[in-house]
Amino acid sequence: MSDGILVVTETADKKFRKSTYEVLSEGRRLADQLNTPLSAVVLGIDVLAAADELRHYGADRVLVCDALELADFDSDRFTLILYDIITARQPKIVLFGASIRDKQLSTRLATKLDTGLAMECAGLALEGDNLIATRLMYGSKLIAKVALEGTPQIAALRPNFFPATIAEKAGEIERIDVQLPPTRIRLIEKKPGSAKLDLTEADVVVSGGRGMGGPDFSVLESLAGVLGGVVGATRSAVDEGWRPHADQVGQTGKVVSPKLYVACGISGAIQHIAGMSSSGCIVAVNKDPDAPIFRYADYGIVGNLYEVVPEISREIQKRNETR
Repeated sequence: MSDGILVVTETADKKFRKSTYEVLSEGRRLADQLNTPLSAVVLGIDVLAAADELRHYGADRVLVCDALELADFDSDRFTLILYDIITARQPKIVLFGASIRDKQLSTRLATKLDTGLAMECAGLALEGDNLIATRLMYGSKLIAKVALEGTPQIAALRPNFFPATIAEKAGEIERIDVQLPPTRIRLIEKKPGSAKLDLTEADVVVSGGRGMGGPDFSVLESLAGVLGGVVGATRSAVDEGWRPHADQVGQTGKVVSPKLYVACGISGAIQHIAGMSSSGCIVAVNKDPDAPIFRYADYGIVGNLYEVVPEISREIQKRNETR
């Protein structure tokens, strides 16, 4: 049976990332318009129990590849497995999230399949049987409509742009035995990150720039803690060694779309704006009243961040305690 739309899922610690539910829900919406089945692919180890969750978000069928060799991400191996599944199932549309992992997979697959790919999509629509992707470009100054060519049509969706919607379906589990291809990648060391939540999936991001003056981001970590968010950084802060590259927001880092983005000691270079301009609400704290960041902020506070941010944290903490 042909899979009309195929969603490639992503897991972390045997649980699906938030973006998987968002992509699957968007896949369900498109599948209903095309009157075609929606399938999801799960790659990993001991993921069979979690796979059953996908029926709640519209999956008609869940293709599970469960093997010890898939415990850690291997772009060589994952690409070839997905290529075999796609060529066998012949889906019309393949959807990914826009995580670092899925950007690797989607670009490799598009090349191998010689087909079109739209990256960092903020919207999807159908014109007849053709997929039209909306992309925000140049720091959201340009909105591009991209018509995809080839089969399948592949798109990677920005996190936090698509709602995760409950849509109960059969979610029939189909276990797939795959021939694990050889790999050129060898895992030498694995260091888990300290962040509890990935930047791209957080509802609140509190970021610091060169104005932090050093590696002590404790005031931002405290604010992120009371807001239930995570800490980000500009490229300059990362280049100084104050934060790891995984925390970098911007054109050469991660593109985030939280409900709330708090920019502390960040001047507002266009490279950074390109990574956070689509945030729901932007709050800027900077002692320079002429800082470019204020042109993009919904709310701006002119002042020393080491005085302003702790006061904000204390006030939020008081309100949280009175609830």
